[in-house]
Amino acid sequence: MQPMRRDVLARFLRAGLVTALADGLFSSVLSVAFYHSTVTRLWQGVASVVLGKSAFDGSSRTALIGLLLHVCVAFAWTAVFLFGVLRIAAVQRAVESWGGVMAVAAVYGPLIWVVMSLVVIPLLTHRPPTINIRWWIQFFGHMLFVGLPIVALTTRPARIN
Repeated sequence: MQPMRRDVLARFLRAGLVTALADGLFSSVLSVAFYHSTVTRLWQGVASVVLGKSAFDGSSRTALIGLLLHVCVAFAWTAVFLFGVLRIAAVQRAVESWGGVMAVAAVYGPLIWVVMSLVVIPLLTHRPPTINIRWWIQFFGHMLFVGLPIVALTTRPARIN
């Protein structure tokens, strides 16, 4: 594999994994500490987007399906950004500095939440979105726990010294 392709693949894998972990931990902590729910119920809820309400009757198996869906979505949005940053000069210029990385992350993370919560999930579930305090917490949380790892880790090479 060519060095450039290997570097891009490494950035993609690192950013997708860190994003899945960061957002997964963020959502898990919110579910347990603030929403008085369980991590199993959280991931069953994710699975219910494609499996329907029966996902809540499926124990840890459907929770695992939800977790895997979450990881796939993290990698998908990482791929979308990486594709853009490799091909769009304006994005490349925007992320030349750490301030630019932060600014792009502050837009890209919430954009992901808006598209997922207002378009993708309603299309799959045939239910309108509910915009409440939890929705806004996710909106702002996506800046740090989704946008930042995707933007920072796809645009900055790993420093190993």
